[in-house]
This record gives sequence, C-alpha cells and structure tokens, in this order.
Amino acid sequence: MAFLSIERDGGILTVTMSQPETRNALTGNTAVPEFVQLCDEVRRDAGIKVLILTAAGPIFSSGGNVKDMQRFFDDALTPDRIREEYRQGIQRIPLALYPLDVPVICAINGPAIGAGLDLACMCDIRICSDTATFAESFVRVGIVPGDGGAWLLPRAVGMARAAEMAFTGEAIDAQEALACGLVSRVVPAGQLLVTARALAAKIAANPGAVMRMTKRLLREGQQATLESLLELSAGCQAIAHKTADHREAVTAFIEKRAPRFG
Repeated sequence: MAFLSIERDGGILTVTMSQPETRNALTGNTAVPEFVQLCDEVRRDAGIKVLILTAAGPIFSSGGNVKDMQRFFDDALTPDRIREEYRQGIQRIPLALYPLDVPVICAINGPAIGAGLDLACMCDIRICSDTATFAESFVRVGIVPGDGGAWLLPRAVGMARAAEMAFTGEAIDAQEALACGLVSRVVPAGQLLVTARALAAKIAANPGAVMRMTKRLLREGQQATLESLLELSAGCQAIAHKTADHREAVTAFIEKRAPRFG
C-alpha cells in the first residue's frame, strides 16, 4: 500500500499521508522514496503551483516507528551502518522537501510528533486543527533529532523555544503553537482542509514561475548575506520582467481588469 495519496485540482496538489494504522510513521515503510519521487515530479511539472500536505486519520505523524527501532539493538548494526542508514533513509526527505521551489502548505490534522513535527517544519506555511499537538520528543526515547530537526525547529519557533521543546520532549497544544509562531492559523478540525484549499487557491491564482522564484529567494534569504540576496534578487527580477505573466499583470492593472495568467 502506498504511503502517499495524491490528488490534483488544477495547479493545486493535495498529498495525504495514508497509513493511519501506523500513525503515519515515516520509517519502516516506503515514505522516504515516495516523498523523494513526489518532489522530483513536482519540480519537473511547471503546472503545479502549490502543494498541500496533510494526513489521514486522527494523527498527522508519529515520526519514527518506535517498534522498528528495536532492530538497532542488534550488534551487527554498527554505528557506521546506522549513520549511513539515516543518510540514505529519512534524511532524504528534508533534502527533497525543504528546498522544493513550489509553496507547501502543511495542514496538520492531529499530533505531529518527533520526525512528524520536523516534517511540518519543512513546509512553508503551517495551519492546524484545534486538536493538533506538537512534540520534539526524540529525547524521550533516548535519541537525537536525526532528520534535521535541530536545524528546522529553531527556524520555525526561535532557538529558546526550540531548545525547551527538544530538551524536555514535552508536547505543546495548538494554541501554544500559534503563540510561538509554529503555525499561522488554528481552525476547527472540520474546517482544516477547507481552509488549506482556500489558501492554496489564493496562491495558485498568481504566476507560477514567479512564485517559485519568490520561494527560492525566501529560502536563500535565511542563509545569504543581504548583498548576496540582492544580487540573486536582481537576476530573478530580470527574468520576471521578461515573462508573459508579468506583461499580462501590468496590462491588466492598466486596463482595470483581472489578469489571465497562463
């Protein structure tokens, strides 16, 4: 059974983690190669303007499969082999999803635990149901965030709050997540996908190529110097000014009508 269920509506791709029987765990199944393949396909398809990531069942994702971790007790699995397993396994998800140039909305329907929380932090916009909870809980099972959580979470909530969550492993509720900036909206459970799709429609109404460049600038701006980002912005702007979508947007503004993008 596939881990991801994919539905397309024009330029909007809704991706649902569909193994509620495993609490949508990200290990011990085909989640990693499916996420990598998904991201590869989205990069190649210029018609996709926005992606919604959500999950089936009451839980967004429990992260790593704790029962599956018992196999690490085997002395045959040396530290070197385990390290390589992480490199070739779950670490491929952040390397594929975080730099994806299409805007990603994460619609968090329930608990996002461990790697499940980190998966949400790989997305651009996070909205959640009022039943959602969040925990950077690796320490509770005697391991560290092996999927990039120590890099992702501080960028979402700030270093002090990330440290508190990582050092205690305690969960926060939806309202606490809103207060610390982990999510931008909290909505009733029944309105989660409706809200996500409405937001996605607003994004998809804009020119796709410019949207991808805008996301690239936002990502690069988290690490680049101002001078470097200005140079990159100038190059992207030179391309944007020569697009048919820019010509249409300016023409529509002058003619006082809604633009018709390709």
